[in-house]
Amino acid sequence: MASLPLLPDLESRPKLVGIARIAAAGESLREGHDVEYFTMGARSLLNRVVSQRSLPFTWAINPYRGCEFACKYCYARYTHEFMELRDGREFEQKIFVKQHAADLLRQELRRVKTGESIAIGTATDPYQPAERRFEVTRGILEELARHSGLEIGIVTKSNLVVRDVEILRRIGENNRLFVHLTVTTVNTELARILEPRAPRPDLRMEAVRQLNLAGVEAGVNLAPVLPEITDSPRDLEAVVKAASEAGAKSIFAMPLFLKPCSAAVFLPFLEEHFPAQVEHYRKRYADRAFLPKGYGERLSQLVAALRRKYGMAGSRRRMDEKLGALHSEQLGLF
Repeated sequence: MASLPLLPDLESRPKLVGIARIAAAGESLREGHDVEYFTMGARSLLNRVVSQRSLPFTWAINPYRGCEFACKYCYARYTHEFMELRDGREFEQKIFVKQHAADLLRQELRRVKTGESIAIGTATDPYQPAERRFEVTRGILEELARHSGLEIGIVTKSNLVVRDVEILRRIGENNRLFVHLTVTTVNTELARILEPRAPRPDLRMEAVRQLNLAGVEAGVNLAPVLPEITDSPRDLEAVVKAASEAGAKSIFAMPLFLKPCSAAVFLPFLEEHFPAQVEHYRKRYADRAFLPKGYGERLSQLVAALRRKYGMAGSRRRMDEKLGALHSEQLGLF
């Protein structure tokens, strides 16, 4: 296989170290609709979550680097900068496939102590299109099924997760497991421009239904909520109603936070599709990545009221809080 043909600049730089050096040594696996996949010889799979705040997840697993779903608001684009890939679009165009993931995890799980939680898919989607071919996530789950006493959360936008329902059931027999399907809107046309390559919202809701019917607890992650685009009471209610009808065990919402690397992609997107909102966003995020605290509080109150309306008031609050914390700030996951 050819040596990383699209990244010659990385190969010629003598001072690359760490993850950038590993990425530069990757081999091209295949190309498709402006996306190329590369091998990545990961040194570790289980990564301790690093944050200035105390977060409820101790460990993170990301089977891939980059994500083909190309969500315009994606907060994880910054992770490619560690590999000296500074163009935010490269996050969705250059996908790195971690090798020997299950073997690494087998060696590293001894580091997880009782009461510590593992989050899968915090900076990449573990069920993006690459998973159909490379099955890195499947291998990780097979390894987790051999262990007991773990607490595991999975976040994805893909109904491909249903493929692994039997493995997930086995994991759940001896561990605490919860799957969150991200659904930002049930408007298919809007979802298609916000999340161009992700499965349709109705397919994600159907995955929630199928997982719960199979005995795998699953809920809905309504995040991020985009001001003036997906945050109207009617739009939020439509998602909560659909989640309730799908049998979701939980639903939580978090507002958009916009780091510079994400804004570089998101603001041009707004100019094309929502020009009336461009200045509004520029002002709101001019000197901060987060919206004022009051916005998040109002959003939480509204979603809580909708949960009660649709009989979801007793949802898995603890897991909601855990996933909410993961989406509330940029994490040092690598």
